[in-house]
Amino acid sequence: MPWCEECSKYFVPNALTTSGDCPKCGSTISQSNINGKPIVEIVTPETLDLRKLASLNGNQERVPWHFKLLVAMLVAYLSWRVVSLFI
Repeated sequence: MPWCEECSKYFVPNALTTSGDCPKCGSTISQSNINGKPIVEIVTPETLDLRKLASLNGNQERVPWHFKLLVAMLVAYLSWRVVSLFI
């Protein structure tokens, strides 16, 4: 989280100015890390990459097997409910 030494306050990255300065005192704020990676640019809706944020040390996270099983069971249940409407 961005921290302003002069104001002694944390800021949300979206609350900073476009150049990355404090909105109250105007001093330059140092950016901290996200998942151990330094922030090189300010996160805006145009530069937001959810796949990059979800990756851990450059490796893509995989969907757990039990989530896939849950989705398959849900599809089977809803299919049976549609069939039972006509029986």
